[in-house]
Amino acid sequence: MKFKKTSIVLLLAISTGFIAPAFADGIPAGAIEKVNKEAITQQLTNRLIEIKNMDKSHLTSTERKELRKEVKEIRRERKSNGIYLSVGAIIIIALLLIILL
Repeated sequence: MKFKKTSIVLLLAISTGFIAPAFADGIPAGAIEKVNKEAITQQLTNRLIEIKNMDKSHLTSTERKELRKEVKEIRRERKSNGIYLSVGAIIIIALLLIILL
């Protein structure tokens, strides 16, 4: 019985090793996402420049308020692309590195 289970697991592992490289062709998904993020960031930057160069003297107070909200939202979107680590996570990572090295 144990031999049967072991042989089935071994067969699955071997077949997966042969099947997986067949799907490895093409562009990696990370590259496409990176290009999309860069394009979106460029569009947001262009919009910020457009708002900055705009003549705001003829706008009403509500329109100015809407522009300020839009600028804040764009800046928030541009900043949210980073990776944030808490202090606890940094301490755990440092401890693991000390233990393993």
